[in-house]
Amino acid sequence: MLRSASVIRIRRIMFLIESWNLLLAILAGWGNLRQQEVISYLRTENQVLREKLGTKRILLDDDQRRRLAVQGKILGRKRLEECATLFSPDTLLRWHRQLIAQKWNFQDRKVKRPGRPPVTDEVLKLVLQLAQENPTWGYDRIQSALSNLGHEICGQSVGNILKHHGIEPAPERKRQPSASTWKTFLKSHWDALGAIDFTTIEVWTNGGLVTYYLLFVMKVATRKVHFAGCTTHPNEAWMQQIARNLTDSCDGFLLGISHVLMDRDASFCAGFRAILESVGIKPVRLPPEKPEPQCAPGEVPSLAQVRMS
Repeated sequence: MLRSASVIRIRRIMFLIESWNLLLAILAGWGNLRQQEVISYLRTENQVLREKLGTKRILLDDDQRRRLAVQGKILGRKRLEECATLFSPDTLLRWHRQLIAQKWNFQDRKVKRPGRPPVTDEVLKLVLQLAQENPTWGYDRIQSALSNLGHEICGQSVGNILKHHGIEPAPERKRQPSASTWKTFLKSHWDALGAIDFTTIEVWTNGGLVTYYLLFVMKVATRKVHFAGCTTHPNEAWMQQIARNLTDSCDGFLLGISHVLMDRDASFCAGFRAILESVGIKPVRLPPEKPEPQCAPGEVPSLAQVRMS
């Protein structure tokens, strides 16, 4: 008797659940129908506006273009082509690219400050030439030679120029052989040479436009590329974990690599380089303002040049 009562109770509960599910389905269908009616009206209104305007150009301000660009990027080119929009998909996507470019435009942060005039390009080239041709000359000796040529520059400025271009002081330059160029360096370490670099991608999220940093590593000899990871904040802890992954004794991508080329991005921090050095991999930091010094023209493609297929 009790068992039959329990069965009846369960059946009543199941009936109530099915009734609620049916009611929710009806409400969802009604809401979807209402949305389709609103979309149909807006499309008709859009078509009327297009007919009314004809070939007249619509002038928008920056905020209006921004709002349309965000929504257009979400829809994508294919869905934009299906909709009879006032603007072509190419125009909307171009606005979106310009919106991303504006994020990385820091011209407003550059403030002209008073001080001594900058060093001319002619003097800059002379400083670098004298330092490379005379490895025993110090900052003051180079400054004196420039003074004899009629160029007034202080020794501190000479030192700043050399440091900015990755040229060591006189004692260190003297120890380096004159033939130690990038070409000879590549030939001597070709089979055990790696390269690492970042690229970025912009992603729209609920919080707005977010930059994701993608880290790639390449074995130069085989041009094999490895995706090391991505993050929105490549801080020191994340970079150290990446270094441990790359140098893992079992399946680390940098096994067999003796030198790794990297730029002077602050993300390649001391902790990251220390982990590489602990397993016998020497980080080679490229000189500033030298985007691709690791290869001569027509010899080795940079990491950015490798096609990802």
